[in-house]
Amino acid sequence: MNKIKAVIFDMDGVLIEAKDWHYAALNKALGLFGMEISRYDHLVTYDGLPTKKKLEMLTTERGLPTELHDFINNMKQQYTLEIVYAQCKPRFYHEYALSRLKQEGFKLAVASNSVRKSVQIMMEQSSLMGYLDFYLSNQDVSIGKPDPEIYTKAIMQLGLSPKECLIIEDNEKGIQAAKGSGAWVMEVDEVEEVNYQNIMTQIMRIEGRTK
Repeated sequence: MNKIKAVIFDMDGVLIEAKDWHYAALNKALGLFGMEISRYDHLVTYDGLPTKKKLEMLTTERGLPTELHDFINNMKQQYTLEIVYAQCKPRFYHEYALSRLKQEGFKLAVASNSVRKSVQIMMEQSSLMGYLDFYLSNQDVSIGKPDPEIYTKAIMQLGLSPKECLIIEDNEKGIQAAKGSGAWVMEVDEVEEVNYQNIMTQIMRIEGRTK
């Protein structure tokens, strides 16, 4: 029988509704040089990718000078943090879910394509940091999602097998990475779906305790 011992969360779009924050911050940084990403392209092409990867794609597709990458990336991170400090707040159903899971003996981790500082601050601002065993960012791996490296590393750090872990993801690239790790995957569309009842229903289904 399958037994789930850990839950690994993606962050943006799963624990934090930050997709629009990243979109706004990157466009503000790109706007310094007269460039922007449309909302359609953001959702269809760029969603879930690290900023550095997005900038590489803009260089290939639209001729963004590579010399500007570091500056734009730094400005994007700064703009993102400004939004986070202003808008990132605790959500009761997330705090309740993580506190109950922790109380029931599950190990908890976050694995995000965001940079380390963003993950740290968002987890602190949302009052979720205290429930986590650890978190991983795109700076902790050599290849970001959709490559499964970050989830494979998280599973190894938990000291578990893939089939003892449930990963919660919301976008195509993250889901691809999660499935590539060999773990169980719970796919969500909205942060509100990441609640205790839904997570436990998924765990019970995996463990064969419900249909």
